[in-house]
Amino acid sequence: MKKRKIISVTNLVKKFKDFTAVDSISFEVEKGEIFAFLGPNGAGKSTTIKMLTTLLEPTSGKMKVNGFDPKANQDKVRKSFGIVFQDPSVDEDLTAWENMQLHAALYRIPVAQEGERIESLLKLVDLWERRDSLVKTFSGGMKRRLEIARGLMHEPKVLFLDEPTLGLDPQTRNLIWNYIKRINKKEGMTVFFTTHYMEEAEKVAGRIAVIDHGQIIAIGSAGKLKKQTGTGSLEEAFLKLTGTKIREEEATNLDRMRSMRNMWRRKR
Repeated sequence: MKKRKIISVTNLVKKFKDFTAVDSISFEVEKGEIFAFLGPNGAGKSTTIKMLTTLLEPTSGKMKVNGFDPKANQDKVRKSFGIVFQDPSVDEDLTAWENMQLHAALYRIPVAQEGERIESLLKLVDLWERRDSLVKTFSGGMKRRLEIARGLMHEPKVLFLDEPTLGLDPQTRNLIWNYIKRINKKEGMTVFFTTHYMEEAEKVAGRIAVIDHGQIIAIGSAGKLKKQTGTGSLEEAFLKLTGTKIREEEATNLDRMRSMRNMWRRKR
């Protein structure tokens, strides 16, 4: 039986002035799949997620999320996904429960369903006992878990995770991924995440796209990538595909800020 493609990208390009951050990439993600973008700094991982989630407008190319074009059907696309950003985005002056309530209000979740849904999700990420605690008292891992729960509040079809375990200790990272795999299995939810941690990509993702200099240079399971490169580990495969030179972000923060600012101005 042919599986449904919940994300499709064709010849997607994003330029910041003279710099090409994403250079004509094409790929598909199946419904219920855990899919990883693996790449060095400045590879185009976050830029791609921002385009798929309506935060950046592409320069050219086509893309669909849950059957909708992020450029033409922003509202429908936004209802289709949950997202956890690199930087913390929960309100630290609110409790865990209040953060969840705020998200429920933003997505117009019926009040009759709100309480039950919040309880279910906070229990899923082991934060139920801290539901009335201010988020400012939470550890980094607890905040991440709350963000994941909040991102699931409106029952999205796709969960985007942009470097979700960056800066967390190994034990917390392992715990976070256990939650993600449990959610994927229980809800049948598609998970699309970016990372530069080899062990995360190999342990969690069914397929991995290696992206470098804005281009997808290989795609497949960890085993397939190792076989393709004739290497014994994903790290060796990654280095063979991308090289050993240390990378820096090539698109400046100023370029990114200008692009996002211009996009929001157009929406007003």
